[in-house]
Amino acid sequence: MPLSALTRVRAAHARIEAVDRPEIWIGLRPLPELESEAATLDARVSAGEHLPLAGRLLAVKGNIDVAGLPTTAGCPSYAYRPTADAPAVARLRAAGALVIGTTNLDQFATGLVGTRSPYGAVRHAHDPSRVSGGSSSGSAVAVALGIADLSLGTDTAGSGRIPAAFNGIVGLKPTRGLVPTDGVVPACASLDCVTVFARTLPEAEQALALMATAAPRSVPARAPGPWRIAVPAADQLGELDPGWAQAYEAAAARLRTAGACLQPVDLTPFTEAAAMLYEGAFVAERYTAVGAFIDSAPNAPDLDPTVARIITAARDIPAHRLFADRDRMAVLRDAAMDALADADALLLPTAPGHPTLAEVAADPLGANARLGRFTNSTNLFDLCAVAAPAGEVGGLPFGVMLIGPAHTDARLARISALLTPPARVAVAGAHLTGQPLNPQLLELGARLVDTTVTAPVYRLHALRTAPPKPGLERVDKGGAAIEVEVWQLPPEGLGRLASELPSPMTLGRVELADGTTAPGFLCEPYALAEAEDITEYGGWRRYLSRPGPRRPGG
Repeated sequence: MPLSALTRVRAAHARIEAVDRPEIWIGLRPLPELESEAATLDARVSAGEHLPLAGRLLAVKGNIDVAGLPTTAGCPSYAYRPTADAPAVARLRAAGALVIGTTNLDQFATGLVGTRSPYGAVRHAHDPSRVSGGSSSGSAVAVALGIADLSLGTDTAGSGRIPAAFNGIVGLKPTRGLVPTDGVVPACASLDCVTVFARTLPEAEQALALMATAAPRSVPARAPGPWRIAVPAADQLGELDPGWAQAYEAAAARLRTAGACLQPVDLTPFTEAAAMLYEGAFVAERYTAVGAFIDSAPNAPDLDPTVARIITAARDIPAHRLFADRDRMAVLRDAAMDALADADALLLPTAPGHPTLAEVAADPLGANARLGRFTNSTNLFDLCAVAAPAGEVGGLPFGVMLIGPAHTDARLARISALLTPPARVAVAGAHLTGQPLNPQLLELGARLVDTTVTAPVYRLHALRTAPPKPGLERVDKGGAAIEVEVWQLPPEGLGRLASELPSPMTLGRVELADGTTAPGFLCEPYALAEAEDITEYGGWRRYLSRPGPRRPGG
């Protein structure tokens, strides 16, 4: 049975405290307020009302209006208090979603790094030495850490896709205009899109469908046959981080194995247009959005200096240059559409690499510009895109994009589903074969692929829960190898498990004896205070089968 909304909001607040990542948030709704709203939702569902997102937890980027919380766009002195939700937020709430709070971002949605904020740099979900990606940084990390089921961001130049790729989640950048941008502080109003993050593609698609103003416009029928995927030559991708070219080639190979036909494409118009977004006159629209505010307080302590420099520099761009750039962009768009004329989608790495916080601090403009190489042109060409996880490189998520003409959102989602390999999950307790919660895995279509042990860096504790289950804790010293089973399940299955995981359990990365990692069930530290340490048994089943009387929690 799905968890109640009340249980879910309490678990989310416990998770917020446990992960201790205050830089994710700008405004959090008080727990009593959320509990009251959740109880009302539970009552409506019990009375038979159909709410497709009943109890799903939603985080909202801080440049999108949420009634009752300040809209700051990452700048406290800019803040105002909206009296109504933005339509995108209102539609998800009407479907039963619960807004947890508003999230941090690159100030005024100007950046792809997630560090340009007076509320603090948002660190990567799993590697705090690296950037989270921006500008929708907090929204992506809230989902990746299992706090929110869904989150909203915006995407003008890649702000919804870069953080999705870095944090191993799905990011949908819809066709411009499909989701209304009313109630959104503009970055470039003619290009802005509201985007959605989720851990699985079906969850993201459902949210997008609920936010859409109307059904997507029909597009010309495609010719019958396998999906046709445009793939540029390796030398057109430019310099990628170590291992990323191979990961990209592996993603293309997965599409080919799934029956797609790969065909070459000239990437030149896409990369030339991408460079024009900030190097040309189009950046002037950012000055139109918030330039007057910045001019009125040029020395305000909460203005990010990099953001202020970018926006104020756009003030003096002459009008004739904008018209010249528009003409050049039209030529490039025609060339890009010709290049994709026989393709259903263009496959690209979402970004060329994943910088550290130190690398961005050393070269804030250069590091950011590099990240937009593949994303900047999408909205300039009026295209839609899906950012999807496509494996790991060096233990961190690697992501790719599928890009297609406007109103092919559903088509891109169908193709991106072919990219997602089956998910793995490592279980150490009540989900083991023969244990009380194992049927949850079986109902999701999971199958057992390995029985192994963790790396010797864990302690195991018997929790006082019903049904009894252990808590797996990673430790710096004094750890041991603990028996686990590794199960393979459909990609959406892992999202369902995570969304229904009761406190104090949490989903994290479990290191296995062979050096690989897999998502697995860990325990929040607060629950271990009164739990019995059972590490000496080497596993939950051996603990349960020990001779002698059972102890509490076991």
